[in-house]
Amino acid sequence: MDAQIILRIKPELTSYLHEFDDCFGRSQTRGHLRAYVQGQLSDLPRKSIEPMADAADIPPRTLQEFLSLSRWDEQRLRDRLQQRVAAHYAHEHSVGIIDESSFVKKGDKTACVQRQYCGAVGKRENCVVSVHLGYATPDPRGFHALLDGEPFVPEETWGQDRDRCHAAGIPDDVGHRTKHQMALEQYRRAVGNGVRFRWLTFDEFYGRSTVFLRELDALGQDYVAEVPVNFHVWTQPPEVLHRRHARDLTRPGRRRKYPRLKVKHNPTIPVENVARYSPLMREQPWVKYQVKDGSKGPMVWEVKHLRVYLKDEQGLPAGGGRAYHLLVARNVLDPDEIKYFISNAAESTPVSTLLLVAFSRWKIERMFEDSKMELGLDHFEVRAYQAIQRHLILSCLSHLFLAEFQQRHAGDADGGEKRWGVDDQSDRHHDPQAGAAVAERPPLFPRLGPAAQPAVGSHAAAQQQGRPQPPQADHPQAAQDRRVSQQGTQVSMVEVIAL
Repeated sequence: MDAQIILRIKPELTSYLHEFDDCFGRSQTRGHLRAYVQGQLSDLPRKSIEPMADAADIPPRTLQEFLSLSRWDEQRLRDRLQQRVAAHYAHEHSVGIIDESSFVKKGDKTACVQRQYCGAVGKRENCVVSVHLGYATPDPRGFHALLDGEPFVPEETWGQDRDRCHAAGIPDDVGHRTKHQMALEQYRRAVGNGVRFRWLTFDEFYGRSTVFLRELDALGQDYVAEVPVNFHVWTQPPEVLHRRHARDLTRPGRRRKYPRLKVKHNPTIPVENVARYSPLMREQPWVKYQVKDGSKGPMVWEVKHLRVYLKDEQGLPAGGGRAYHLLVARNVLDPDEIKYFISNAAESTPVSTLLLVAFSRWKIERMFEDSKMELGLDHFEVRAYQAIQRHLILSCLSHLFLAEFQQRHAGDADGGEKRWGVDDQSDRHHDPQAGAAVAERPPLFPRLGPAAQPAVGSHAAAQQQGRPQPPQADHPQAAQDRRVSQQGTQVSMVEVIAL
């Protein structure tokens, strides 16, 4: 990073924060926003309130009150953030990613804390869990940012104990919501602010809920959902009876409801058994796809594909009997690692496109990693619910600035654009054992070059099925040559603190 770029950071941050002035009623509070964001962007080893306040030469109590007591509209700030992303980073192949993060905490006074599974340590631990919505556009120069985040209120330990909620500052209108409900509310809020997602993807925790999938279907949103091994489907549509027969009128007992399944209908089957025993699957060959091209080698998975049918809340075929995509993906380097994906995309959608969307969830993991390592997302030491909520939104704000700065100043080292898609390896002489399966984490700030302004476009059109699909990616050898030319230097956050 040269001196000219360093000097450009301060005015860019000032201009960026001015976009959110109307979220704060007083100039003093706006000054506290700048101190908080600068503290998150700094190279402080610990980015909790006290060291950030010391670095800004203000009393720690000031930043504590900024999060917990000061009057400013964090919901409007979140809306402004999402509207900014919608206005400047709309993309016809954008992907929304739903995931959660966790923060280890001691004691029982912090809002929403309880002993539960904590992904940060990979086991049950006393922690706070938050649900997030991320936004990503495809490479090259892919843009990704966190759009939303909220703490999850556990039902038994918090939702049913209003006295404890009042002590932790949880408002009366904030009660227990399932993580699926929180994800749907975040999705609807982002869409209401102009964000359009061509795709939505999430892990098997969210994919296991057929209610959640039906809600997305009703909203017209295409998704690629990872599902657990015991997720049930039909491989053939069951026969549905829509009206009574004459013999039913003379049958004693309760009258049957219609439409209903025929008494002797084919049962649903877990996707694991479909992959193992279904003749429709066993007759298919495994087809290799290069999902991602990392610096340690290509990530290659082999896939089988089948059209299946889901069950709705009444036990009938969902979507009026429409067929869904079932992908069974197996890691070439570890054949015991098998993933199952369900998608409601149009029938003509290529498997390569579905697979690319399914494996794009790593981007939100990268967002979490950047936010925790660079911004101190998990360094908060406040206890009140509103303070935690505001910290999560301010972390989204700081992350968006980093994403925009990178987007503007990253150099085009490859001299061209890589097309979006997954490499189909079925007709190539490719060694599936070449390289490692997981790509190395690239730096948050790559080597900087000539400035390039982000694309500005209008909001994407409403989601429709059957739209044109993206082309396939380049040959692996060309991607490998380009990868060597793209290797950059990690930029220290010490240079960023030139603020």
